[in-house]
Amino acid sequence: MTWTHFIYFAVSAILLFAAGSAVAFAPFKKKYVLAVSLCCLGLLVFASFIASLWISLSRPPFKTLGETRLWYSFFVMIAGIFTYAKWKYDWVLSFSTVLAAVFIIINCVRPQIHDQTLMPALQSAWFIPHVSVYMFSYAMLGAASLLAVLAMFRPQEKLLQDADTLIYIGLAFLTFGMLTGAIWAKQAWGHYWNWDPKETWAALTWLLYALYIHLRLFVKPLDDKKIRLLGALMIIAFACLQMCWWGINFLPSAQDSVHVYAK
Repeated sequence: MTWTHFIYFAVSAILLFAAGSAVAFAPFKKKYVLAVSLCCLGLLVFASFIASLWISLSRPPFKTLGETRLWYSFFVMIAGIFTYAKWKYDWVLSFSTVLAAVFIIINCVRPQIHDQTLMPALQSAWFIPHVSVYMFSYAMLGAASLLAVLAMFRPQEKLLQDADTLIYIGLAFLTFGMLTGAIWAKQAWGHYWNWDPKETWAALTWLLYALYIHLRLFVKPLDDKKIRLLGALMIIAFACLQMCWWGINFLPSAQDSVHVYAK
């Protein structure tokens, strides 16, 4: 299986995601089961391509920015399904589908095909857990940011409470990703932390989400203004996360970083 086959899996997955999103707005009672089932079937199609690509490359598909987009598309749908199944937000599947489709289409246009080899530093047992938990955390924190945007326009404490669950999960995985990255860096380069651009943005992102959690514990009672401010903090934190993920690739100071994905 190669990137040339991706279009077939991509179209099938997007159609199933879209069908599940449409069912989420249907008036009948059993729509939740059907909507989740269709989206999960789309995930199964998508996962089959990832597994096949992994086998054909003889390495985990985490090497390039395009390959991480593949995983983000997968995990963002998991986050959307989780949010929909738990809180029954009808629109969240539609948003997750659109976001996943954007990354999928980018990969169809620019698959960023590379050879099968991995540089020595990437041939580590920490490679897979480090990148995969980061992609999962990005997806969960992205779903939380969606609720934050809604809270900016419709200030409701429930929106923040639901976002809190996603942030706790996302920050836990983000923390695990940073810890595994530090251990990996120690083995590969002899130090746990180097303060290069990606690590600096990662630290800033982690601190902003930690600040949000602490403010949620101590800023009470909540009024509309406080809800909007907390929502804005979530959005700023997610913007920093995007900078950490792919934004640093455009920084001149980061071109020599070991974290910049191959182009």
